[in-house]
Amino acid sequence: MRVFVTGATGFIGSAVVRELTDAGHQVTGLARSDDAAASVAAAGAGVHRGSLEDPGSLRDAAAAADGVIHTAYIHDFSGSGDFAAVARTDGRAIEAMGEALAGSGRPLVVATGIPVLGPGRTATEDEDAPDTPVHPRVSEPVALAFAGRGVRVSAIRLPPSVHGEGDHAFVPALISIARAKGSAAYVGDGSNRWPAVHRLDAAHLFRLALEAAPAGARLHAIGDDGVPFRDIAEVIGRHLNVPVTAIPAEGAGGHFGLFAGFASLDAPATSALTQQRFGWQPVQPGLIADLGKGHYFSG
Repeated sequence: MRVFVTGATGFIGSAVVRELTDAGHQVTGLARSDDAAASVAAAGAGVHRGSLEDPGSLRDAAAAADGVIHTAYIHDFSGSGDFAAVARTDGRAIEAMGEALAGSGRPLVVATGIPVLGPGRTATEDEDAPDTPVHPRVSEPVALAFAGRGVRVSAIRLPPSVHGEGDHAFVPALISIARAKGSAAYVGDGSNRWPAVHRLDAAHLFRLALEAAPAGARLHAIGDDGVPFRDIAEVIGRHLNVPVTAIPAEGAGGHFGLFAGFASLDAPATSALTQQRFGWQPVQPGLIADLGKGHYFSG
């Protein structure tokens, strides 16, 4: 299958490219710079120059493909980002690719986030995302609207922590905060839970969805249903040789800054239906075991 992949040089997307090429698919990756183009080519994929801000280019690439996997997203954790604008850019990109595939029955697999249902509630594949998500990501509803327009579209819901070597998202940010503050902290009793998945397990699920997921499917890329945040802090503290401390909810902002909301998040999720329906089975190390390997602390 000729597959167009956005985010082909990213942490997840690069693993997806390798998963697809190893399975015999012919991959073309989106690249917005010369460095990105070189990286895509080095991975054995074709190069399509463009960006999420260029819907016409995305439409052309999707039209020439037998299927599309969309993993790209503009992540801005600097505090200066306009998250609503980022969501609109993502929505327009998905719409452009969906329009190119409309009526063809070809697959479109889109990455999105696990729905946060509230403390104590575990998200399943059959749960609709709430109307007021933690962040205004529109990937899932925009994509799944094409299920009724002749596109075999599916949504891969990813947890807050997609981990593995090369990770540069939430867990590395927590490690940086612990280094700067001199302690690894958790909020309250630290029992709030983060679901997680290894990037290689997630990449395998993207391929399965491309090859077999029916239109309108929602799949959960979940290896750990819910890791207590206290356990994450304890591993970080041990590796950095800093104390592990509990802080009250009102002090979370002072310690975690922009990450206070995520540090307090209780968002367990399960992939039981995904495993049952698609034969997917996480085989890579879980988050705590991965942290224990030490590669997160070698920089």
